[in-house]
Amino acid sequence: MQPGLSDSPHYQHVLCDFTGVSSTKLRDVSLLTGLLIAGAGAAGFASIAPPIVRKLPSESVSGVLLLDGCHIALHAVPDRELLLLDVLAHAEHDPGKVIDVFARRLAPSAIHGETHPRG
Repeated sequence: MQPGLSDSPHYQHVLCDFTGVSSTKLRDVSLLTGLLIAGAGAAGFASIAPPIVRKLPSESVSGVLLLDGCHIALHAVPDRELLLLDVLAHAEHDPGKVIDVFARRLAPSAIHGETHPRG
């Protein structure tokens, strides 16, 4: 280990697949934009800009909210009833709170996720 670096991670990177989500909800740009903002607020993040959320020609929706040194990104695939969520958080924040906000509003039939310590 290099001098000055600690053994504890500085970031958590959470990747989640929400399956069985209503395709109507996954096409709703306003809903997904609001969930990015609500999730960041629940976890105590400071955003550095408004979220960017776009409906793609394929009817999928992609979005990102840039946070102070971190991010929340999503990719919604309505035809597969699938939402892919990516949360990179400083260690002092709880990315689980972001996941909870999305889970409550989207009501998926299943959530599969993994967390990786980073940095």
